[in-house]
Amino acid sequence: MRVRVTLAAVIVVAVALAVGGAWVVNAHRVSLIDDIETAARLRARDVAATIAAGVPTSPLAVTPGDESVVQVVDARGAVVTASTNVVGESRITTLEPGPTGYAVRTLRRLPVGDSSFRVVARRVTTRTGSYIVYVAGSLDTVGTSTESVARLLLIGLPVLLLVVGGTTWVVSGRALQPVEAIRQEVEAIGAEDLHRRVPAPDTADEIGRLARTMNAMLVRLDDATERQRRFVADASHELRSPLTGIRARLEVDLAYPEGADWRATERDVLEDAVRLQHLVDDLLALAASDAPASDRSARAPVDLDEIVLSEARRLRSRSEHRIDTAGVSGAQLQGAPDALARAVRNLLDNAARHARSTVTITLRESATAVTLTVTDDGPGIPPEERARIFERFARLDDGRARDVGGTGLGLAITHDIVVSHGGTIEVDNAPGARFTVSFPLD
Repeated sequence: MRVRVTLAAVIVVAVALAVGGAWVVNAHRVSLIDDIETAARLRARDVAATIAAGVPTSPLAVTPGDESVVQVVDARGAVVTASTNVVGESRITTLEPGPTGYAVRTLRRLPVGDSSFRVVARRVTTRTGSYIVYVAGSLDTVGTSTESVARLLLIGLPVLLLVVGGTTWVVSGRALQPVEAIRQEVEAIGAEDLHRRVPAPDTADEIGRLARTMNAMLVRLDDATERQRRFVADASHELRSPLTGIRARLEVDLAYPEGADWRATERDVLEDAVRLQHLVDDLLALAASDAPASDRSARAPVDLDEIVLSEARRLRSRSEHRIDTAGVSGAQLQGAPDALARAVRNLLDNAARHARSTVTITLRESATAVTLTVTDDGPGIPPEERARIFERFARLDDGRARDVGGTGLGLAITHDIVVSHGGTIEVDNAPGARFTVSFPLD
């Protein structure tokens, strides 16, 4: 990038200098020619004034070193008088003045000098006749001066390009130093070093914003990696516990078959197997909720009240608690039926595990949202724990801990399902735990 920036700067400046240099040389040349033409016009005016006063017959004086030429011809084209440097020469040009009385032309050759001449023709009319005054100024100094300017530019412009290229190289190098420092730090950061951060310059430019964005990304990666590690560790622990229990009971009964209660062992093993099945189902549900949106179930109109009433009937058949569905009314939204049913089931199961006697369910549809509320009359959730209640394998220190039969994944799954449907889920105490789920209506 540093090379590209330097080359681009040099090329742009070179083109600009070349165009500017050509313009300067041409402007200088045009200016000199205009000066010579102006001097020739003034000389022609003076000569015309002299002729108007009386036709001079003697040669016109020329300043030493002056290469200008003056010649006066009559109406027949005969030379009447001339400057001393062209005395005896024939008419230098046939240029005729225009309607304005003037005419200008550049001639390549004249009887004097080897350079081109800028010729001004002026007509003057007197009592004795009509005359044309020719004044020719040498363009030799124009060529010499123009060549000098061009030579200076040819020498100075490459030097200026070197200065521009060197300055751009140094400045771009210093400007890109923070980027190189960021690159080196990112290259050195591995999966175990996500706590490291790239150096962020204290500026508000693009590099400063890049560094801050990179650090924000590292923070997210670090958090995601840490959550993944905790999840793997917790999942391993949850899977290991029932497997260890099953193995221990079977090993004891096989070692001491005479004292084994195989029926009790079968019941215990079955309970642990069911717990394992629930845990595996929850893990698969989490994996599905983490999949890209294109891999999830197609969305369709869902009667959420039917799902809620169906799950309430299921819960009544398994629980001794009172399940109050009097507050359930009709509600429909776009969603995945299976996922919504699982979210409702998890909320009801969680409430039933912690309720003392009653689980209350309400469902309302407004003009903008569908709101589901599940309330139990259990011990509630401390305010300081509510931020963690939807974390995977969350462990609470009070009566809502997972030692009452949950896997610690149900609320996490519910949270992911609700969020994937564009909704929100909140928890407070009333005085038991109250979960409020809101789905916006498009």
